[in-house]
Amino acid sequence: MCVPGGVEMYIAKHADYVVKRMPDTGHLHHPTCPSFEPEPGTSGLSELIGEAIIEHSPDQVEVRTDFAISRIPGKAMPGGAALPDPAEIRAPRKRMSLRALLHFLYERAGFNRWYPAMEGRRNQGVLHKYLLQASRGVVLKGAMLDERLYVPEPFRSEFKEEIAARRRKRLALLLSPEDAVQFKMAIIVGEYNGSESTTFGRRISVRHMPDVSLCIDGKTWDRVERSYGAILQARDADVACKPRVMMVALIYAKGEQVYQVDTISMMLTTESWIPLDGLHELPLIEALQQERRAFLKPLKYDARTAAAFPNVLLLDSGEAPVPMHVVSPFADAKERAIKEKVVANGGASTWVWYADREMPALPVPAGSRGGESRRDALMAEDPPVSVLVIGRMTTPSRGPRVNEGRARIWRGDRGDAGQARLRWPARPKTTVGRRDQAKPACSTTSMTPLLMVSSSSSGKRWSSKMLFIAVNPRISASPSFLPSISTAPPPR
Repeated sequence: MCVPGGVEMYIAKHADYVVKRMPDTGHLHHPTCPSFEPEPGTSGLSELIGEAIIEHSPDQVEVRTDFAISRIPGKAMPGGAALPDPAEIRAPRKRMSLRALLHFLYERAGFNRWYPAMEGRRNQGVLHKYLLQASRGVVLKGAMLDERLYVPEPFRSEFKEEIAARRRKRLALLLSPEDAVQFKMAIIVGEYNGSESTTFGRRISVRHMPDVSLCIDGKTWDRVERSYGAILQARDADVACKPRVMMVALIYAKGEQVYQVDTISMMLTTESWIPLDGLHELPLIEALQQERRAFLKPLKYDARTAAAFPNVLLLDSGEAPVPMHVVSPFADAKERAIKEKVVANGGASTWVWYADREMPALPVPAGSRGGESRRDALMAEDPPVSVLVIGRMTTPSRGPRVNEGRARIWRGDRGDAGQARLRWPARPKTTVGRRDQAKPACSTTSMTPLLMVSSSSSGKRWSSKMLFIAVNPRISASPSFLPSISTAPPPR
């Protein structure tokens, strides 16, 4: 349980059984819990909940957008003068833009969050999988969003024919108009990879779709460059890790297998696909990643300005998230005034960095003492018994994969003292034979030094046996000690 007493959850069945959060309980979870959601008001989502985003049940969400997903022949009715005695007057209703829909999918997929275990794990395949998963159960204009959404799968030249066939099958709905519908539309989410001029306008390239481009009218592209000029220019910024530009486009088939852009929006992200409101946030996010911190990036959705929201919510500094604000020297006077007002009313826990100055020290992680992490403090001690016990591991396959697992820190004098995440090469150079022949094996991102001991007698490949990993080399090399813990499970 992430908090004392726990928080009520429920089990849903999709392809598998999944434990899910109950509605409106996200803020009750601990900030480091994957089910945590910040309080309303820390992002643009709160303005849309209840009007543009309606949760009919835990498994079904309806989104109401300001764009259509089909083009119907005919002209729009002209807006005339106000009638002196109208039959009714309707209040304006909130509707999501295309950008808000992208933010909604991004947040449901968890790509605005970062945990240290995600390092090196995000790629196009992960993006493809979880964005499509996030679209399931979402109703848009009476249709299921996952039926209208296309996210390019990772491109591999040896499988380009199969990939192209799956894409054409996915977008075949664009070629089958219904009665009174001129064009059906689909939504594509991908990484912008450049554009070039053609005789009929512009051609947009999407990464992982090298064999097909999106067409867009020349005048429409001129508006794109004016509106998203800062985002497009950020790709050429003088930074170590170049940012990415994610795009979401509403497309229709102008001809046979020719895809035309009707509406488009763009979003700046880091190299790890973490959303950015501007390049001024990039140094902070990179510093947090280097320090192996857990954090969440609030999203703007359709809010007029993101200055009222924290640039980052730090999740691992205690029982409540720490709002982190970045004040850009290039922000206009109005946005700067809003940001400084929010910072002034934020309280003592608010962290602020003026980007034209040196970055202040980051908040200390919870459970640390004087900058020393809990893990470092534990390693500095010399307990009578310090052993990591990890469960069954499968035989690693060929290739440059990295196997990972979770372990519990089992200290004989104090019992359970925490958790660690282990990483080791798929084919370690040093293998271990019998349990009484423990040798130094691979490194770990969580603990050093360590020894890896396997109950396998072959000594050639790791097998699905119990592994014992000891912090204290003197203990791990003791053949009389290892069998004594092989049958004793770690404390719950």
